[in-house]
Amino acid sequence: MNQHFTLLKKAIEVFHSYGIRLIGQQKNADFIQQLHMDPVFVNGLIFELEYQLQVIFQDEKLGTVHTPKDLIALLINIPQDN
Repeated sequence: MNQHFTLLKKAIEVFHSYGIRLIGQQKNADFIQQLHMDPVFVNGLIFELEYQLQVIFQDEKLGTVHTPKDLIALLINIPQDN
């Protein structure tokens, strides 16, 4: 549980560095349609999360990610031995 808290804290810092606040409706906003992010920056956000948190997201699961909430849910469900 404590490890999840540490991961979430680091993830929130990465989201903030991209200008994404995880409060209110912004956590449910589509990266491209509502947050107006270029797909290159979405990929950069994913890379930065992987780098900072020392995890690897499976490419097939990233296809289902459209919002910050989706990405955090994916992060939480990664096996801890990753």
